[in-house]
Amino acid sequence: MTTRTLAVVSGGLSNPSSTRLLGDRLTAAAVAALETRGEDTTVEVVELRAHARDLADNLVTGFANKDLRTAVDTVTGADGLIAVTPIFSASYSGLFKTFFDVLEQDSLVGKPVLLGATAGTARHSLALEHAVRPLFTYLRAVTVPTAVFAAPEDWAGGGVDAALAGRIERAAGELADLIAGRPVAARPVDPFADPTTSFEDLLNGR
Repeated sequence: MTTRTLAVVSGGLSNPSSTRLLGDRLTAAAVAALETRGEDTTVEVVELRAHARDLADNLVTGFANKDLRTAVDTVTGADGLIAVTPIFSASYSGLFKTFFDVLEQDSLVGKPVLLGATAGTARHSLALEHAVRPLFTYLRAVTVPTAVFAAPEDWAGGGVDAALAGRIERAAGELADLIAGRPVAARPVDPFADPTTSFEDLLNGR
C-alpha cells in the first residue's frame, strides 16, 4: 500500500472543541476511504489554539518560530488537508485566517482540501461557501465538492446525526479520490539542514 500523509488543521478555541470533534470524524472517515482505495495514511494534526502567540509574532516579525514552522511544514508537505474552523460573525475565525495568511505563496497550489465548519446555529452553514471556500480558491487549492457543516443539533445525544454522518462519508470519499489520484507529495526540504560549506569557510569567504 502507498502511504499518504493527511494534515488536519483545527481552528477550535476551546478544549474540548466541537471543531476538533468534527475534524476527528472527518479524519477517521477519510482514512477509512483511503484504505479502501489501497492507500495507507499517516495523520498529523495542527491545533491552531496552541500556535496563537506564534502566529501573532509571525505577523509582526515576518518569521515563524520552530513550533510554527513545524506546523506549516506539516500542512504544506501533506498529500491532503482537512481544514475545520468555527464560524464567528458569519465567517471563519481570525486565528484560522491568520494561519493561512502566513503560508508562503503557492504552498497549497493543487492540494486536495476538505472543508469543515462548526457554529452555534445552523444559520451559519452557508459561511463555508461564501467565506471559507473562496479563501482556498484564492490559494489555488483543490477543494472537494462537499463541505461539511455541523451545528449543535447535529451531535444527537453525543453521537452523530444520520444526515451529518452521510455528509462526512461523502466528503471523505471525495477527498480520498483526489488524494489517491495524485503522486505522493514531496516532503519539504530545509536548504540549511545539511550545509555543504562549513561556517568557517563562509566566514573566510571560501
